[in-house]
Amino acid sequence: MRGRRLLNPLPLLLAPKPLSRRLAFRPRAHDRAAAHYPPAPARRRAPLDEPDVGISRFASSVPGFRGALKQRYSDFVVHEVARDGALVRLTSVDLPDEDERGDNAEEGDADADAGLSRALESFRLLCGDADCDALRGFLERISEGGDEDVSPITLSADADKAHRSEVHDFFKRNFKFLITDTVDHTDGIQKCIRVRLGSGARGGRGRNRKRVDGSGWRDDKPFDSRGSTTWPYHLGKFLKFHLYKENKDTQEALGVIGKMLGVQPRSFGFAGTKDKRAVTTQQVTLFKVHASRLAALNDKLVGVKVGDFSYVNEGLVLGQLKGHRFAITLRNVIAESKDVINNAIDGLNKNGFINYYGLQRFGSGSVPTHLVGAALLRGEWKHAVSLILGRKEHYNGHGNIDAALRGVPRHHIVERAILQRLKKFPGNYLQALMAIPRTLRLMYVHSYQSYLWNHAASRRVEKYGISQVVQGDLVYKKGCPLGEVTATDTLEDDDGHANSPEMEISCETLPEEVIQSVKIADSEDLLKAVYTFEDVVLPLPGSETLLPGNEVAGIYHEIAKKDGISLIESVHGVKDFSIASMKGGYRRVLQRPIDFEWDLMTYTDDNAPLVETDSDVLSKTQPSAAKELLSDRTCCFPSHDSRLEASFDTSARPVTEASAVETKSIVISDQLPEKLAVKLEFTLPASSYATMAIRELTKTSTSVTFQKTLNC
Repeated sequence: MRGRRLLNPLPLLLAPKPLSRRLAFRPRAHDRAAAHYPPAPARRRAPLDEPDVGISRFASSVPGFRGALKQRYSDFVVHEVARDGALVRLTSVDLPDEDERGDNAEEGDADADAGLSRALESFRLLCGDADCDALRGFLERISEGGDEDVSPITLSADADKAHRSEVHDFFKRNFKFLITDTVDHTDGIQKCIRVRLGSGARGGRGRNRKRVDGSGWRDDKPFDSRGSTTWPYHLGKFLKFHLYKENKDTQEALGVIGKMLGVQPRSFGFAGTKDKRAVTTQQVTLFKVHASRLAALNDKLVGVKVGDFSYVNEGLVLGQLKGHRFAITLRNVIAESKDVINNAIDGLNKNGFINYYGLQRFGSGSVPTHLVGAALLRGEWKHAVSLILGRKEHYNGHGNIDAALRGVPRHHIVERAILQRLKKFPGNYLQALMAIPRTLRLMYVHSYQSYLWNHAASRRVEKYGISQVVQGDLVYKKGCPLGEVTATDTLEDDDGHANSPEMEISCETLPEEVIQSVKIADSEDLLKAVYTFEDVVLPLPGSETLLPGNEVAGIYHEIAKKDGISLIESVHGVKDFSIASMKGGYRRVLQRPIDFEWDLMTYTDDNAPLVETDSDVLSKTQPSAAKELLSDRTCCFPSHDSRLEASFDTSARPVTEASAVETKSIVISDQLPEKLAVKLEFTLPASSYATMAIRELTKTSTSVTFQKTLNC
């Protein structure tokens, strides 16, 4: 580990301030009636705090220090780690060698135009000028996008049955997206052929504009079909690119890009969403869009950049990532002594942290998502809708839905889906909930599972500590692959938001072989010392998961009973809102940061970024590519104070067994900078939260309310 030990006392370190006071659990109603029929709060009385969702214990008693987390969004830099272990960075905005839009796509468009002209000429010879003109106009109206408003056309009267059959065959060969049938002429004697638009996917130059909800999401198809007939055969069907964004959530950034390109949200694929208040880089795929079209947006996008283009045959789906690499800067660092920082960082590296689901898991809206999940598990559909919509302007259960929709941003997928469905089916709240895309609506029950898991983890640490495995613990069987064994299909963000700005999503499944890899530790295991605490897991309850064989199991049923919920049966028949219908999963209780590095730095300007981003690096090699990116932060990366340049070793090296407990001594001059910051770099699995690692380091709350006190 790259460390720093201070030989001379730092006044900043010796200015003690009280650490955060952990809040007590709020009392809960114990009577069943209150549990089943809770009041519908318009807003939460107080911001969500850690004990509210079961976060109450630490992995060690090593004292922490004060430091402001995310004082600036550039203090939280996140890079996705792909499934092959590669770090996802924005390194180039150049077009790939195989993509020459002018040579390929334009040739394809020209071929399509020529093919259409040939087909129309054949039709003219078959049916005459009048019918050909009518068909041409019909196709033009379709290409303009008004599919539902395009009326059928009727061709000229035709008494020759053999000729009519030839016309039907012509449309089957050349315009498969059109449907023809024979109808009576207005004179009641002759026959005519009617041509109308088919309801399914179409080829040619038409566009698949089958009706979607106002949210823009569709569950039945993963992407658009537009452009499918003109795509160059030698290119993969998906454009893969790296999305770099500043202070924007993933859905918001892709929404802007999609609007500029004229493509729907389902055209994009990504492995997980990334935090809004951060600088993040991740992989995204886009169906049949040329890199040149996307690259042209770089001059128009603010706080967003795209690059590192390539073409692949498969699009990304949720959960296809290995983890995240974090570069986090804690500002305004204050500790009680010069050794506190060193000891706290060594403690985090040695002991790890309790692998809690962070506060972000439970949403940033007025009502935590686990409370919505509890309402869904009880079958309280109207109450759940009320919690999700909250105090939406113009809507209070029977208000003006059109006005409410106008006030909801398009990237608020969930709220728009509910309002659209309520507009169509007034009062049908279950139908409104089912309008939410499945990957999003499952999030609420998963949030409640996470709520139970957090409480169980706290009970396990409180009851038995973390020094050893105890009888009844759930452990990974020896020989089970290392890593998070829970989900194969997850939508986890790095440490923040999900597809809707107020939620995070995890659609977890548990393969059969994973279930068989977990066992309950028995006396023989303890005698042989086969397992360590790093092997201990706790379940996200489901139909195929085990509960621990000790007192920790009781917390699951205890909390669920208080909330009026059964973990073994459903009170309704909706599988998506039932724990008993979900397989469940497992999660390690303890997590250690991987490839941990750290550094001390000083600064005087609160607005100056202290960590290089991909944009900063890119600006050095491709200045024109990065100049339009930055929205509200300084473009250049500031160097350390000149007095400290020689003292700080800024070369990065990963943690090893030999270096993990080793620190380097430095000497700092008598003239001290005004403020101190700690820079941390580490990697975590996709399912772990960096904020929980920071919580262990500082021994302070990660709640927004507390962090605001540090930023004053």
